[in-house]
Amino acid sequence: MSLSPAELQAISVAARWYARLHSGIATDADRRAWNDWLVADPVHRQAWQRMAAVAEQMTSVPGALAAPALRGAERSRRQLLRSVVVLVPATSLGWLGWRSDTAQQQFADYRTAVGERRAFRLADGSSLLLNTDTSVNLKYDGQQRVLELLRGEILVTTAVDPAQRPFTVHTRHGQVRALGTRFIVRAQALGGEVAVLEKAVEVRATSGALAVRVEAGQSIAFSDRSVGALRRNDASVGAWQQGSIIALDRPLAELLADLSRYRSGVLRCDPRIAQLKVSGAFPIDDTDRALAALESGFALRVTRFSRFWVNVSPPDSPLAL
Repeated sequence: MSLSPAELQAISVAARWYARLHSGIATDADRRAWNDWLVADPVHRQAWQRMAAVAEQMTSVPGALAAPALRGAERSRRQLLRSVVVLVPATSLGWLGWRSDTAQQQFADYRTAVGERRAFRLADGSSLLLNTDTSVNLKYDGQQRVLELLRGEILVTTAVDPAQRPFTVHTRHGQVRALGTRFIVRAQALGGEVAVLEKAVEVRATSGALAVRVEAGQSIAFSDRSVGALRRNDASVGAWQQGSIIALDRPLAELLADLSRYRSGVLRCDPRIAQLKVSGAFPIDDTDRALAALESGFALRVTRFSRFWVNVSPPDSPLAL
């Protein structure tokens, strides 16, 4: 894949920013300037994704290979990152699978990669389970306990706080206040969703609309302007904890969109079968097995153009993107 001069220039700048931010001497002004550069152009964000992915690959290099580079203390981080940039245009990194991160998400307190789930115990004894591709910041002080959900999905089990500080989850679209409870919050581009498993929460849109109480067994969606209608949880709520997506007469396009959260790349649904109703339990830790189950159980055609580009179509569909 050839890169344009603008892309090559952006990668070079991304390398310099990466070296600066990981030098140990970066200032708040540096981080603000980096964020301004990052959001100024989609090419900058793609370059930063490439740089971050190359850096992750470097951390997984076997010790026998990595040690000589680490021992070369006279080579600055800037020099090392410049050498990495040379590798980027010549290697296939599966960049279609990387999802754009904002500046905040890059430096979030808790993060998971695509397809990863991780559990954490917080300082107050509360527990936090992160679903795939999730970023969370923690803001505890003497007056409040706040989780800032930047993207993705979390399961929270709150602990009793002797200081009686309120526990809230903030998203860009609203706030969820725990009332001694166990609940799931999902942040999406256009809004959020809450599902309560135990006790209750209060949900409020960022516009300041009246808070809505959500009881155990109920779910609700919200945007930055309003909170939707209450609905009952079904068997699919929280199934990701056990490694599954449970579909109950769900349109195929919706199921594949959900499944795509757990794998890198493009998972495309042919519009002709988008509304096909599907039921079953599909593993999220092995999405290829889930696709194989769809292929055999619903007479579909799954075409893999590469690991990062998969198309689901009717069985008689021609081989075309």
